[in-house]
Formats: sequence, C-alpha cells, structure tokens
Amino acid sequence: MRHLFISFLCLASFGLHAQFGKNCELRQWKINLVNPGLEYELGIGVNQTLNVRVAWQLALDPVLQNPYEELTFFPALTLQTRFYHNFEQRGRNGRQIYGNSANYMAPTIALFSPDARLIAGELVDGVHGYGGLVYGLQRSYNSGFSFSVDAGAAYYVGPFENGIYPVVNFSLGWIVSEKRWCVGR
Repeated sequence: MRHLFISFLCLASFGLHAQFGKNCELRQWKINLVNPGLEYELGIGVNQTLNVRVAWQLALDPVLQNPYEELTFFPALTLQTRFYHNFEQRGRNGRQIYGNSANYMAPTIALFSPDARLIAGELVDGVHGYGGLVYGLQRSYNSGFSFSVDAGAAYYVGPFENGIYPVVNFSLGWIVSEKRWCVGR
C-alpha cells in the first residue's frame, strides 16, 4: 500500500511539473456566426483548454424516424476539454499557434433545450443531450477571424430511444476578447 502511495505521489508531481508554462491562450471570447452564439475558451493546462459554447446550434433531432434527413437549430450548451497535440510541431514549422491554432482531441457533452414539437402526430418535449469524443482542428488569425471543426461519435439521451450518433461541430466567427499567454507566433 505504501509503494502504491509513493508511486501516486511521484506521478502527481510529474503532472504538476507539466502544468508550468502554457502553449495555449489563457482565455478568449469568440462570437460564432454559423451557430449563432458565444464561445469561451479557458486555458487549464500546458496544451489543454476548457471550451464552453452557448449557441443556437444546428443538430440532429434523434426523435425523428430518420434523424439524418433533417437538421434543426436548437438552443444548446456544449462543453469540451480540448487536448491540443501539435503546438510544438506547428511552431517548429513556422506556423502560428495564436488563438489555439492546433489540432485537438476532446471529450464533449452537449445539452439541447428545444421547444415542444409535433413529430409523427406525437408531442415531444424535454431536454436531450449527448456525451462523446471528437477530433478537431482550430485556426485563428491575427485579424481575429477564427474557425474550428470537429467530428466524432456520441451517445445521445433524451425523450427518444437512446443511441450512438455522429457529432460534427463547426464554428466560424471572431475572437472579440483575449488574454494571450501562448508562447508561439
């Protein structure tokens, strides 16, 4: 038991050491035009951020008989913990990393709060959501223009038969406020 505790302390100290210095922005606010809303990204580690998006988001409606045929806009709250993996490589190649311009993997969750709607003669009401994993990229430019796209799969739950469906998020907009910390260009 004591060896396990000492091993845990050693691993924890390596994790704490890795948190000094950051490659990603400390924080930034963005306006999203494709899914109208606001996005906030907070640097929480060397190459890690917490991304929160509140938007009118284009999404699948899993209640439909064939949810892939019709996309709908729903009010949504989306949370991602992004692990950026290529800041160093982009920096070595002379590419900028401003605005967290890099590729990432992210566990993601989203909650949708649609109004009551009539589907196949039945009234459907209630919040639904998903939890899953996505891979994506984000690029930002000195003008403030920013876009990101990610895709993956998630388990959807709500007032319908739960199941695994694809997830695709696209953001296009501008960085309106930032606190720079990134060490790259």
